[in-house]
Amino acid sequence: MAEAAMQRLYGEEDLACELLIPTQLYPLCLDPILSRAVEETGVTRVIDLCSGSAGPVPEILKDLRARGVEVEVVLTDLYPNLDAFEIARREGDGHITFVDAPIDAREVPSELAGLRAFFNAFHHFGPTDALAILQAAVAAGQPIVVVEVPERSLRSIVPLFLTPLFVWIATPFIRPMSLRRLLFTYLLPAVPLVCFWDGIVSQFRAYRPEELTALAERTGDSFTWEAGTHAAESVPGRVTYLLGRPARAGGASSGTQRSAADLS
Repeated sequence: MAEAAMQRLYGEEDLACELLIPTQLYPLCLDPILSRAVEETGVTRVIDLCSGSAGPVPEILKDLRARGVEVEVVLTDLYPNLDAFEIARREGDGHITFVDAPIDAREVPSELAGLRAFFNAFHHFGPTDALAILQAAVAAGQPIVVVEVPERSLRSIVPLFLTPLFVWIATPFIRPMSLRRLLFTYLLPAVPLVCFWDGIVSQFRAYRPEELTALAERTGDSFTWEAGTHAAESVPGRVTYLLGRPARAGGASSGTQRSAADLS
């Protein structure tokens, strides 16, 4: 993945690409979705799949706790970034742990029971693997939530052409300062180009709510599914989400689609 390439290039965890997403977009959009998922399923253990460098998890956890929603997050990845996981664990105040062994999101071990979560990672999977992930959650009887920032629309793709400019502006503010980062950002502009390419590819691979619903409906009728979008009021941007839980947990009927207003 582009993020892994960037980490090898920098040798650090701070990625310029992460600064292209408004800091508060994740918690403002994810908190209502995760809060509902926890409330409707009664599951307070979140299995974060494809965690990467842990991204927004510590901030999301703090915001959830401020809302009175107590959860434990377990970070996992097929290629676990243990240094980043350890940093997140320390920031989690006892509420973040991690698995140091590789975890395939399509074959989650039975001992990792809990709400399966994909934060900005589901677009990396093609339809066959995406369906396998949903089917695995259904077979295990474990609820699942998918939240995606990329969106396959003109409104999301056009601003990406400014990505190199944003990276050039943001890079001096990333700490700690790195001569290698400066070299590959300004003299040999590999970093802006990787961020631009990764952004474009992510947008085109993103699933629309109706596509997520179509995949979910192929898993059978033992789960209820809900797909839609949710926009943050105070910052630009919105997320696409899919929420699935065992039918006995109640909630929306199979294949329901909701708009941002429904989660407010």
